[in-house]
Amino acid sequence: MKLADGIRKHGFRKWYERELLNSHAHLVLTFFCVIGLFAAFEALGRFRSMSDQLTDLVAILLCAVIGLWALRRYLALLMHAEATAHQADCPSCKAYGRFKLANDTGAERQQEDRTAVCCSKCQHRWTISG
Repeated sequence: MKLADGIRKHGFRKWYERELLNSHAHLVLTFFCVIGLFAAFEALGRFRSMSDQLTDLVAILLCAVIGLWALRRYLALLMHAEATAHQADCPSCKAYGRFKLANDTGAERQQEDRTAVCCSKCQHRWTISG
C-alpha cells in the first residue's frame, strides 16, 4: 500500500503500526523457514532412497528461497516504515505523527515518492518521502 493511500485510509499511526506488524510477520516466516531447513537437513541424513533424498533437497531449496525472500521483505518493510517515521515530526511545532494529507493543488501535487502533509496542530505543511 502506498504511503498516501495508507495515511488516507488509516491515519499515520495505524499505517505505521500495520507496516511494523507486516514486516514482523515476514520475520516469523523467516524463523519458520530456518526451522524447516534444520528439519530437512536432519532428515537428509536418515533416508537412504533416492526419492526421499530428492524430496529433502527440494524442501531445503524451498525453505532457503522462501526464507531469503521473507528476510529481504522484512528488512525492506521495516526500513521503509522507519524512514517514514523519522519524517513524521512537524518541523514547526515538533508534534509527532499528528498530520493529515494536504490538499494537492497545482505545484503541491503528490509525486510517486513524495507525499504532502499538513500538521493537525499548527497547520504547517511539509513533504514526506516514502
